[in-house]
This record gives sequence, C-alpha cells and structure tokens, in this order.
Amino acid sequence: MPETLLIIEDEKLLGAELSRHYQNMGWEVLLATSLAHAKDLLLKQKISPLLIISDMNLPDGNALDFMEAMKNNIGYAEWLFLTGYGSVPDSVRALRLGAYDFLEKPCDLDHLDLIVASAARGATIQRRISDQTKNSHLRFSPDAYVGRSPQAQTVRTLLSKLTQVPFSALVIGGETGTGKGLTARILHYGGPRASQPMIEINCAALPRDLLESELFGHEAGAFTGATGRHRGLLEQANGGTLFMDEMGEMPLDLQAKLLKAIEDHKIRRLGGEKEVAVDVQIIAASNRDLEKMAQTGSFRADLYHRLSVFKVMLPPLREAIDDLDELVPLFIAEYNAKAGRYVKEIPLSVWKKLKTHHWPGNVRELRNVIERCVLFAEGEIFPEQWLNLPKQEHNAVAHNSRLDNSIYLPLDGSMALDDIDCYIIKTALEQSGNNLVAAARALGTTRETLRYRVRKYNL
Repeated sequence: MPETLLIIEDEKLLGAELSRHYQNMGWEVLLATSLAHAKDLLLKQKISPLLIISDMNLPDGNALDFMEAMKNNIGYAEWLFLTGYGSVPDSVRALRLGAYDFLEKPCDLDHLDLIVASAARGATIQRRISDQTKNSHLRFSPDAYVGRSPQAQTVRTLLSKLTQVPFSALVIGGETGTGKGLTARILHYGGPRASQPMIEINCAALPRDLLESELFGHEAGAFTGATGRHRGLLEQANGGTLFMDEMGEMPLDLQAKLLKAIEDHKIRRLGGEKEVAVDVQIIAASNRDLEKMAQTGSFRADLYHRLSVFKVMLPPLREAIDDLDELVPLFIAEYNAKAGRYVKEIPLSVWKKLKTHHWPGNVRELRNVIERCVLFAEGEIFPEQWLNLPKQEHNAVAHNSRLDNSIYLPLDGSMALDDIDCYIIKTALEQSGNNLVAAARALGTTRETLRYRVRKYNL
C-alpha cells in the first residue's frame, strides 16, 4: 500500500510537477493550494501523510505557524519546507519545531528525492515505534493485572493512581511468580514515560563486575576485552524506565554507586572522565523483604528509602484464591490460541484441586500447569490427569504443616533453586514452632548453617 505525501504549494505549475513526479515514484500524493485546504485534509478528512512538503509562505498564512498548530493533532509525519525567501530566523524556527529540512527554491529534483527518501525512512521508523508504544499501552493497562479478589482490586486501584503521577522510584514486593514484571510494565506503559524506552535487568543473573559494566557502561580500554565504548543500561533508559529485578542481590558497593547516580542524575562510565546526565525512572523489584534487609544491614538503608517513594506489594496466589476464576480461563484461552486446542469445559473436580492447592510458585506455577494441560488436551474437556498436583490431603499439609514431616514442591520450573531452599527452611521453621535447633535436626543440618540461611533469606 503506497504511503501518503501531502504537498502544500500555491504555485500551480510547481505543485503539479511535484505531484506528477512523486506519483510516478509510487507515492499517494495529495495537493493543497492553501493552508485552509491542507487543514481540511488533515483534520476533517483525517488523512495521515508520512511526509509533508510545504511552501513557507501561503496566501492565507505562514506554514511554520500551521505546523506548530497541527503537529499535536495529527499522526507522526516529517515536515519539509521549500521557500523562495529563505532567512536564518525561519530556518532556525523550522528546525526547532522539528522540521526535517528547510530548502530554498529552486531546488534540484534529484537532491530533493534524496531528502524525501531519507525523511520517509525516518518517519517510517518513528511510526513503528509509536505503534508499538500504543499497543503496549493497551496491553499493559492496569486491567492487565487480572483478578477478582479484594487484594487484586486493591493492587489495580493503586496501579491506576501511580500511572497518573511522574514518580521517580518505586519498589515492587512479593513472592516469586506473583507478577512483578507485569506490574513494572503496567507502570511504564501506562505512565507519562510510555513513549520512552523500558530497559530491564536481573541483578541476580550477572556477576558483580559485569553488572557494574551493564548498568554504568564503559569506555574502550576500561578493562581487558573492552574494545569499544558501551552505553550502560542507565544511559540507554534515559527518559524512560529502568526495571531492576532481584534488587536485593545487588552488591553493597554497587548500591552506593547507584544511589549517587539516582541522586545526581548523572553517571560516569567505567574508565570515563566525563559525567553523563540521565533522567531515569527506577522500578526495583525483589521477592526478598528489602525493608528488613535494610534493617539488618544487608541492603543499604539510604538506597532503600530513596527507592521506596511508593511500594506495591503483590499478594501470593494462595491468599487471593478467588483470582483463579479469572486467571484459569484467561490462560486456557491463551494456550488454546497458541497451540490450536479447543479446551472449553473445566470439570468441578479440576476446580476443586486448583482451589485447594497451595501454589508455592504463584501465578507462574499456575500458568505452567495450564499450559501443560492444554497442550495435552484431546478435546474440549480440561484434562485432569495432567494437573500433576499433590493430592488434596497432601496439599493440606502445605497449609498446616504440623500434620507430618512432608513438604511438597512443584518441579515444573515455576520456582528457582533459592526459592525452593527458602520455602523448605520456612516450612521447617513453621513445623518446629520456630525452634532453630528442632528445625536444623529435621533438615539434617547444623544450627550454624541454618542460622546463616535464615539470615540470608531474612526469615
């Protein structure tokens, strides 16, 4: 489908020549002989040109004034001005308003073609970015946090308020698999920085030196293997959002450097001599309690207080079990579409097992269970045999673990190794009435080792 080119030119011969030339080059060309005619095309007929070529002075006004009035009322378009009376103030104003170029008449047609082609490429890229941003905004509205429980409704209300304010930093807390990544995307794409980049990093996935280089960047020769300049994630996220997952795993010395960057709005690349200004919204997430870590000294208290301008605490699925009524059909529909299945009916026995399961992996575990069952389904009925959940009587142990010495965990990838370790220790402590000696004996370890683990997970 050809792109639209709008030509605003009151000289009939020049207008006709340009129209014929660019029609032959594959453009859909519209010619306006006045600003009033152009306004009618843009606002009433709702045309969406990729490029606008305009004379500077029209019988009914100045094209720069027209551009300034129209720019926020139409879709993205590049503006190119032609004039027989060029002046420095006009050219400066044109570029300040965002015009692509400012050319004096008569303009060589081959030269104009080069500029038109370049402007069209730039406009196409900008439109693609704009469309992606709009789609992300629709996909990640506060309603994307699905659930009918009072806890889910409270979270949605808070997210709706937060997307309306330009916060500088925020902490998302909650167990693994509760939707911290989704929440961060809702806050970014629903907020005032939606058109700017969102950069994500998992602080637990990188060793200390690599994490520093990724965050702050480096200059060529800063260390062995640094062959060129690398812009860090803070710099890449300038104007937008940096989502820092597993924030509790960041080393203390890097926390101090990050705090300074947040306070000063400046960073210095490794090996660099100059500071680079950055304007970044920080969203920090952790399945560990950062407030408790700050109290015990395992997380910098000053950084925690700087990040926790707002706090969003996500509930575990076992405390918001009513959310299954919306989540299960949603995931079934998603995997039906992906795998070409037609699962429609969920037996009561399936609902009973789903609602009595403890869900230690939360929504991530639920998603994995639904995916497995839908992929193995052979008809419209949800296949109960592929749930692979502990039996109801065993599941009750997860809620009241003093009944026996068993602990049941999902082995479907929904829980990381550290999460499993933390869950086992927490359950053992609950079974022993928080008696460290008894818990260590039950786990077959020493009291000193268990005490170290308890401090590590802030239990």
